[in-house]
Amino acid sequence: MTSFVRVLIADDDPLFIEALEAILGIESEIEVAGRANDGEEATRLAGELEPDVVLMDLSMPVLDGFEASRRIRAEAPTTTVVVLTGSSYAEDVKKAYDAGASGYVTKHRIAQDLVRTVLDAVN
Repeated sequence: MTSFVRVLIADDDPLFIEALEAILGIESEIEVAGRANDGEEATRLAGELEPDVVLMDLSMPVLDGFEASRRIRAEAPTTTVVVLTGSSYAEDVKKAYDAGASGYVTKHRIAQDLVRTVLDAVN
């Protein structure tokens, strides 16, 4: 039986989500469990789908990625949050880790770092 790392993608850009799905789809150990377009939906879906990892953008409507990360970690402590954002500001990195993120990947480093960060997040 094959064991997958189940991933929920939370980003407000549908084209970016499709690109992430294509990147993650190359790795046989990763399965995209769902997609959320805002932080509130990400929080709800994390509870419903129970993914291993949530890829969380920080800048989203309704509920930002910082607060969504906090809520997911509080409500689903076995789910790992990896921030995937355009910001490389030290303040955002610190704030993301303080909110419960266990990884941080900037969008310009996706090709190099994303798959390894997702797999490392559950190990």
